[in-house]
Amino acid sequence: MKVYAVLGDPIEHSLSPVMHNAAFREMGLDATYHAFRVGIHRLRDAILGADAMGFGGLNLTIPLKEGAMAVVEPDETAEAIGAVNTVSFRGGIRGHNTDGIGASLALRRYGVSLRGSHILLIGAGGAARAIAYQLSKEGAEIVVTNRTPERGQALAEDLGLEFRPFVEIEDLVRCSDILINATSVGMRDGDPRLFDGSILRSEQVVFDIIYSRETELLRDARWAGAKAIDGVMMLVYQGAAALEIWTGLEAPVDLMEAAVRAALEERREN
Repeated sequence: MKVYAVLGDPIEHSLSPVMHNAAFREMGLDATYHAFRVGIHRLRDAILGADAMGFGGLNLTIPLKEGAMAVVEPDETAEAIGAVNTVSFRGGIRGHNTDGIGASLALRRYGVSLRGSHILLIGAGGAARAIAYQLSKEGAEIVVTNRTPERGQALAEDLGLEFRPFVEIEDLVRCSDILINATSVGMRDGDPRLFDGSILRSEQVVFDIIYSRETELLRDARWAGAKAIDGVMMLVYQGAAALEIWTGLEAPVDLMEAAVRAALEERREN
């Protein structure tokens, strides 16, 4: 049996095991997928250990994506982004990034046109980097903002994008066609809002990559009549791309989505 895993800290919220184990069963693969809490200071040990134990592959989440660059041999996309969310062990320890294509496919799934759109991207971590890289390649005009300006400026400079300070957030929201939250704000009950949601407009698209709960940002978007997109399909599409890297087989996307949404519904009921 091949073992796969997602590493992160925190990791308790992850639904990647539910999604991938459902896919493995559907595909008839003798494989299992688990979640392990790993801090940044043990990341190298964890990746090398997984390779030594014959794991089939890994996913990485907060806060490990950028630190993994020092451990893996990145492919062209991961190198350009500067972050890794998928590790494969065939022919060495290879780093990949499927977050960007996951975000792009998720937006397209909901009928969102990217070319020429004005996107406000909030965040500067590994997921934000991947999203910025992919959507800018597809013709979107992206402005980056972040609560820690140094990180936001670094992302924008690395990818040739515009950075604006977070104190301008409300003006930036008003000027955007698509708003993407790529921070962890909203992952937990009681998190402060990034901005006053009453400024959102019905013609906007609000995409929050958090999938573990309905965030206040998405509630504000629905109240405003905007198109509100949660992070489930980004999770599914990035996971499907990772699975295809590991196995060379087409992933059952619809089944993976159904498994995630069923697990989320069970959480809400409990």
